[in-house]
Amino acid sequence: MTADDVPAMESRLRRRARQYMDAGLMDAAQITLEALVARVPQDADARLELADVLLRRGQLRAATHQLLQIAPVPSSDPRLAVQTIRLLYFNGEILAARTWLERLELAPDQPAPQLAELAQLRWMLGEIPAAMALMERAIAVGIETPDACYLHAMLSQFTGNIAQARSVLEACLRRWPNFGDAAVALANVRRQTREANDLDALREGLRRLPEDSGIAEVRAARAGFDSALFKELDDLGCHDEAWQALTRSNALMHALHPYDAAGETAVTDAIIHASMAIAAMPAEPAPAFVGATPIFIVGLPRSGTTLLDRMLSSHSQVVSAGETNDFRRQLRWMTDVPPSGVQGMLTAQRRSTDIDFAELGARYLQQTQWRAQGRQFYIDKLPINVRMVHLIRRALPHAPILHMVREPMDICFSNFKAMLGPVSAYSYDMHTLAHYYGQYVRLTNHWHTSMPGAMLDVSYASLVSEPAVTLRRVLEHCGLAAEDGCLHPERNAAAVATPSSAQVREPIHQRALGEWRHYARQLEPLRLALEDLPRQIDGNP
Repeated sequence: MTADDVPAMESRLRRRARQYMDAGLMDAAQITLEALVARVPQDADARLELADVLLRRGQLRAATHQLLQIAPVPSSDPRLAVQTIRLLYFNGEILAARTWLERLELAPDQPAPQLAELAQLRWMLGEIPAAMALMERAIAVGIETPDACYLHAMLSQFTGNIAQARSVLEACLRRWPNFGDAAVALANVRRQTREANDLDALREGLRRLPEDSGIAEVRAARAGFDSALFKELDDLGCHDEAWQALTRSNALMHALHPYDAAGETAVTDAIIHASMAIAAMPAEPAPAFVGATPIFIVGLPRSGTTLLDRMLSSHSQVVSAGETNDFRRQLRWMTDVPPSGVQGMLTAQRRSTDIDFAELGARYLQQTQWRAQGRQFYIDKLPINVRMVHLIRRALPHAPILHMVREPMDICFSNFKAMLGPVSAYSYDMHTLAHYYGQYVRLTNHWHTSMPGAMLDVSYASLVSEPAVTLRRVLEHCGLAAEDGCLHPERNAAAVATPSSAQVREPIHQRALGEWRHYARQLEPLRLALEDLPRQIDGNP
């Protein structure tokens, strides 16, 4: 083959690989791209495509290897850089993703859409102030999309600038009046009053959107406007009308995002089965480690995890890393399982019995120590990590686990009324909500029975009613001395990126205790379903 034939061969391989990918022939695409990478190992596009194919074929580690081989590209190819950063992050290579991001941010004269994309990447990494700085650069250059506007508003709220968040959301809805997510966010940035509310605008928005649309986006927008209407009417004490709005919103969301009860049960079964197999293994001595200690806060969404996070991170030796998927990403790397819903979780749990737990812990610590920002402890607050307790205990035996507990009707109603998007399909119907809560109870009962003391239960009711006593017990469990500042989370100026980010900037209060009682009659099916849970759970391991 002559030198002139080389580019032609590379072009043929590239073209053939894309044809295979378009046809869904991933094995052939992988072989072709591997041949191309062997010929041109410096070709970042080829490695990125190969990584994509490997992920689709369920080979996360091999895909990650390809991503790490891509040398940082010049700013003239930001598309490739952004794709690489995103995949590195999702594959658990957080340090590499940050390195790429830092280099890309230095490029001059970047277009507004790219700056907004970088802002989103920083937000995904949990670096809210850095994300806000990038978003402000994007706005200065001139960006006008609903998603960018929404991200700007959320970052404003997360950093405590509630007035700016409201102003941005109002402008967003003037420009894109059918944007349901913005309507929900606007309703949530403050408590509504008779003198100051958005009821007329929300009702007008619902009149604009057809009730019987077959278009999913229109139905989702109506769900958003009705959810916002519920929030405002609930604030005003108009409970009957509020319930009607919530019922309409949740019916739409339940239809758009069906709940997989069989899948959730299978996941709980798999976790319990894996934990029992792991418990039967001899525990290896934990390797010595010098560095900051993670504190895990777990539970159900809306259980009060953000409040505990804000109180604990008000301590001089503690910083909050926010809601991160860091531990789960390292588990996926260890088990070589790309994200793939229920099936991916089942596979990861099955393979978890064969992994090196010391390596899992070491990878997690290596990728997350930067989050401590020089403090002695950093908080990893992700409620769904309640499914990871057995793995955290083995991989990071020195890390405290705090489990937020809330009265069943309170926590279920809090989930039922919150617009948490498609990731919370369980929350839009009373019976599916009771089923999901039942799986959570099964799992936490199992943790307490099989691993006594593995996690400290922290009662939300006690935390807001007797904060000093309750928090002292939490601090002692974590090996921390009491500090008065922890009792004043409203003074904590750090960013907080959760749905309750507006509320937790208030002093500790008890308003959320028993809120469901305003709707006791309407919630009777939920109460009965929860009452029946012990009988159902007794029939499961």
